Amino acid sequence: LHGFLIEQLGDYGETIQALNAFLPHVDNWATCDLLKPVCFTKNREKLLPCVTRWLGDAHPYTVRFAIEMLMTHYLREDFSPEYPAWVAAVESDHYYIRMMQAWYFATALAFRYEEILPYLTEDRLSPWVRQKTIQKAVESFRVPPEHKAELKALRR
Repeated sequence: LHGFLIEQLGDYGETIQALNAFLPHVDNWATCDLLKPVCFTKNREKLLPCVTRWLGDAHPYTVRFAIEMLMTHYLREDFSPEYPAWVAAVESDHYYIRMMQAWYFATALAFRYEEILPYLTEDRLSPWVRQKTIQKAVESFRVPPEHKAELKALRR
């Protein structure tokens, strides 16, 4: 309920303040993933410094949230090649961080195939994240069949 209330806040500053207080208490992927603050869509430029700070946080669900914000807000018109590099640079053995990394890259393949494919072909991801990314992309309805065939060939 707390997360649903936060995501409905209209003021960007108030939302960030509420998230910074709430994120350290998130203890599961479901609560983390339900957070979709409505004011972020109109404040993408302001959001990036927060995302970079959250990516470096010690709390795993704060990191997961940061990756999800990159996936949600920065794969289309506001994309920059540095964003997938940020996600790939996250080093963690936490299962739910690695799953979010794979989800990010699988989703990115659907929208930015040519830009993201080198992360798989040049081994820029950990082996586990790489394999899970391929699996999730092959299972996705958003990835076209010809890309799925190419991704299947990359499996080890």
